[in-house]
Amino acid sequence: MIVFTLPSYNLVFKVMRDVFGAPKVTDHEAVADKYRLVSRHDHAGRLIDTQHFRNLELPHARMSGELLDDLLAECGINVRTDGDQLVFSSVYVERRVRPLNLYIREVERQEARRAIRDYGQCIKDLAETNIFAGDLLLKNFGVTDTGRVVFYDYDEVALITDCNFREIPEPDDDYMMDPGKTHFVGPNDIFPEEFIRFLSLEPDLRQAFLQAHDDLLDPAYWRDVKHRRQRGEVSEVVPYARQTVPTALIEKTA
Repeated sequence: MIVFTLPSYNLVFKVMRDVFGAPKVTDHEAVADKYRLVSRHDHAGRLIDTQHFRNLELPHARMSGELLDDLLAECGINVRTDGDQLVFSSVYVERRVRPLNLYIREVERQEARRAIRDYGQCIKDLAETNIFAGDLLLKNFGVTDTGRVVFYDYDEVALITDCNFREIPEPDDDYMMDPGKTHFVGPNDIFPEEFIRFLSLEPDLRQAFLQAHDDLLDPAYWRDVKHRRQRGEVSEVVPYARQTVPTALIEKTA
């Protein structure tokens, strides 16, 4: 998608490109299905609300020339001009947050570690509501004004119950020399042991993540979550930060 914002709005606008570049292997309808799934699902305070607009108009004057050229060149299916207006036949609008990969570079180290731990908790909270984010790169998560980590890129989202969580197969000593031996990997197969490779965390942040959430790298953890969802268990996920009430205030109120 091409994603842009307007200075006077605390919102971002997301428009699907006409052609999806590599490594994306999905199509427009599949992406739209993902967004429809999320719009109807329990957000648990971890999914950005997305509003789908049709025939939304914005004035040309609000756009930079570069953005206008990109939208018309790469999103022609969904974008057209009408006088001094730019008309979006389909556009997704979300609340603006700070991407997590940028946030952890801009704040004090203690706050960066807190955000990374909350990132792990965000993944777990989503799992408890039967949502697997799919693409766990930090750039697909953001930090709200209150410091809460949320997920906002739904292109590869899936239901936990539709995923198969597997261990990485161990090769035999002669595996590379045996061209007849293969391991089948299905489209819904997930290998949690690989997650840490895609996070590109600095050593102290990596340590903070693993200390709090190393179970996210264990397929057994995910299979347990999946089995509980299949049994219909409902987990309590508090969609806001818990706050401790000072004892003095409790006594005074009593």
